[in-house]
Amino acid sequence: MEDNQHLTSEQVMDSKEQSLEHTLRPQRLAHYLGQEKIKKELSIYIEAAKNREEALDHVLLYGPPGLGKTTMAMVIANEMGAEIRTTSGPAIEKPGDLVALLNDLEPGGILFIDEIHRMPRIAEEMLYSAMEDFYVDIIIGQGETAHPVHFPLPPFTLIGATTRAGSLSAPLRDRFGILAHMEYYTKEELEKIVLRSASVLQTDIVEDGALEIARRSRGTPRIANRLLKRVRDYAQVRGEGIVDKENAASALDLLSVDHKGLDSVDHKLLKTMITLYNGGPVGLNTLSANIGEEMMTIEDMVEPFLLKEGFIQRTSRGRMATQKAYDHFDLMHLMKK
Repeated sequence: MEDNQHLTSEQVMDSKEQSLEHTLRPQRLAHYLGQEKIKKELSIYIEAAKNREEALDHVLLYGPPGLGKTTMAMVIANEMGAEIRTTSGPAIEKPGDLVALLNDLEPGGILFIDEIHRMPRIAEEMLYSAMEDFYVDIIIGQGETAHPVHFPLPPFTLIGATTRAGSLSAPLRDRFGILAHMEYYTKEELEKIVLRSASVLQTDIVEDGALEIARRSRGTPRIANRLLKRVRDYAQVRGEGIVDKENAASALDLLSVDHKGLDSVDHKLLKTMITLYNGGPVGLNTLSANIGEEMMTIEDMVEPFLLKEGFIQRTSRGRMATQKAYDHFDLMHLMKK
């Protein structure tokens, strides 16, 4: 208790938020909603590895952000009964950082690297022998005293997560024995996630309220949970604390999230393409400058959902708005004949 007295209010809030996020995450495959194909496959691979008393083969989880890659890594660790160490590609600045992480693993342990596509090439190359034969060769000393050391490692499982599987080098990608493509969630799956999260948050919610949040969550659990929290706030202030369809719709309208899940950035991008560039084609550089968003943000966070829902198309000459985008904004009169 005395330790808490030395924490700032912001640190206490951050700690509570992290604890809350942890409780929203399922801990076992049986409790993980959605991604049925991946769960079925993993359950077989995990059971087989445990029967052989071996480390699970290396796993690559890839797909758009917010679909539960980190959660899946934690679930795999729980199912294997293994200790997990977590890091990210940008945090591994030099080979020594990677060696330190690998050296801390127990036999059968798991190393989870988020954004693995952003790992430096020199560290990535060190992973090749670590993943394949469980050793690394490191150079000790400098100048004339420098000499290589063969450093054995315990059998371990590397779980990599990426939003850009195509950015991984072929040698690294080929060393993953299990490739799992995380897909967008259905409205029904997201509704179940919202109902479960509302229970954890001790929020009164009815099914039509959960469905309204699910419809506007872009097929993404992370967004669904974020929107639920904001709708909960709205319901507590304006709606007697109950999340129903009316309160959910009003709160999400206030957040500029429309009935298709498009937010203000999506609106800005699509309307820019339609009104300034006759629907395209228009280059990513140009769009980035026009709407004030980084190209990487547009590619990783905005475009995947718009492509999936058919609002834009990628062509060799640039991005183009589709008829569905014109329809959505009632701008068919601007569409080129």
